[in-house]
Amino acid sequence: MNRPTITVVTPTHPARVRNGMLLRAQQSVWAQTLLPDAHAVAYDLDREGAAATRQRALMMANTDFVAFLDSDDFFFADHLEQLMNHQQETGADYVYSWFKVFQETPWGGQLLEHDPIFPSTHFTRPFDPESPIETTITTLVRTELAKEVGFKPLNRGHDINSGEDRYFTLNCLEKGAKISHLVKKTWGWSHHGANTSGLPTKGDAAQ
Repeated sequence: MNRPTITVVTPTHPARVRNGMLLRAQQSVWAQTLLPDAHAVAYDLDREGAAATRQRALMMANTDFVAFLDSDDFFFADHLEQLMNHQQETGADYVYSWFKVFQETPWGGQLLEHDPIFPSTHFTRPFDPESPIETTITTLVRTELAKEVGFKPLNRGHDINSGEDRYFTLNCLEKGAKISHLVKKTWGWSHHGANTSGLPTKGDAAQ
């Protein structure tokens, strides 16, 4: 039986090309133990925002699954293999794992063993459709489902124009998606407070 095909979906903007973040993300994609079939990258040249740019990248995909990766984040080497194995074991439509925070500093960065952003129970407990927790957008989702739900800007102002990943999760749930949590840390979340358009946000979970 052939494995399902995967496209990694990445929105980005010129600053993340210049500062090397996109290159780091791309290198993490092509260093996977389970290589994807494609990497769709959309560039935000007109400050459209993360949602619109991610949507354009998503529409490039024609594989069975999409794996979202924002351009400031990066996969650990077995991220796709771990998520796809979990999907095959559970039959889930939407799989998410957890992350180690990569804390940016003026002197470089470091991976933090303990997540200072979300409560520890977000990592340890299974997904409960009756009480869905906040996740990030770094997920593995059936492409048909992802395109049906899509990403729409929230238009809440530049300083807080984030959170479309939350609505994506809830709308997938409304469509009847089976969502499953792999209780492993398989990727690095770069926490520095700027979104896909280079605009400041309260955090970078959705960017």
